Amino acid sequence: MQFSISTVLSILAATAAALPTEKVLQKRGTISATPHVEYSSSVGVLGCKIDTNRVAYWPMSVGCDNMCVKVSYQGRSLHLLRVDQSGGAYDMSYDAWNTLVTGQNATVDPTMGGGVDMDYESVDMDECSHLLHDSDGKLGFSAANSMNFIASCISEPESWVAKNYGLWNIYNPTCTNGVDVQCTLDLSVSNQPSCGNSTLGINTPLTSQNVTNIAYGTGARVAAT
Repeated sequence: MQFSISTVLSILAATAAALPTEKVLQKRGTISATPHVEYSSSVGVLGCKIDTNRVAYWPMSVGCDNMCVKVSYQGRSLHLLRVDQSGGAYDMSYDAWNTLVTGQNATVDPTMGGGVDMDYESVDMDECSHLLHDSDGKLGFSAANSMNFIASCISEPESWVAKNYGLWNIYNPTCTNGVDVQCTLDLSVSNQPSCGNSTLGINTPLTSQNVTNIAYGTGARVAAT
């Protein structure tokens, strides 16, 4: 069976139209914010190197520049890091959601609920610098499990991540495995990071870099797994 060029183009156009459209982060807008309990990061950001109570889990893919958002509700505002992508919800760390809704931390006055309309603004990453911990001002990534994202950002040499990433030989975002050793990356030598005397991707238990979640409705601190 033969198809004309116009028929093939029509089929391709119909196929493209049927594919899901990638959501794009606008400069500002309104969202229905929902609480999220367990820390995660699809790009390998280490929870032990950031404030995991100030994370946004939104439908947009995580970029190399637009990772900081300011969310406001009834006169209260918080800055959040976008280090993971949701399936469609505008989630944020339970403590952040609770603080914006009630004015109190979830450990002090835990509440429950669903979507709450909040305003957001995409802001410069410098406004989220206070959310970076124990990382010399860098955004900490897993050296073994973030290289696809890091490489994509390095290909944009003027991007914030390209200029401000740090690599640690910690295996997973919840920092339960690996070693707390900083690594270096020299692409002129190798496409894999060097972590000194420790083996890249070592998966031994790590107990010194605890990440805790705050339980929904109770405010109890629970060790992340």
